[in-house]
Amino acid sequence: MYLADTGLFVTLAFYDKDSSENTIYHKLLSDKLKVNLGYVYENVVAQLFRSAGHRLFYYTFPTPNGKSYYEIDFLLSQSGKVSPVEVKSSGYTTHTSMDAFCQKFSERILNRYLLYPKDLKKDGQMLCLPIYMAGLLK
Repeated sequence: MYLADTGLFVTLAFYDKDSSENTIYHKLLSDKLKVNLGYVYENVVAQLFRSAGHRLFYYTFPTPNGKSYYEIDFLLSQSGKVSPVEVKSSGYTTHTSMDAFCQKFSERILNRYLLYPKDLKKDGQMLCLPIYMAGLLK
């Protein structure tokens, strides 16, 4: 579930007091809060995708041991095929879920995208793009 306004989402998630001493919120805004912001990045990408006219699709499926799940953050549909999109909030580029998804549905894959806060690069068949380019994906 995503909120259409990422700024409002961050405020709702981190605004911790009604007074002016909102320590967590101020640390977040000044980039001094040590927290995994993956869900904020995913919300930004969801907002960019919707603005570009995409519908939002998410997919999960069980790992072989059945104790956890692989997850694909977004699926873009085009020409009867899908392009899975993984969103990372750090420069870390492992993509276990993406690899498992692409192996399982190889004949239905058009493109593979990893969105992250680093520079453009190619990793095998995966195109790694800076987050700000999400709205340009077709």
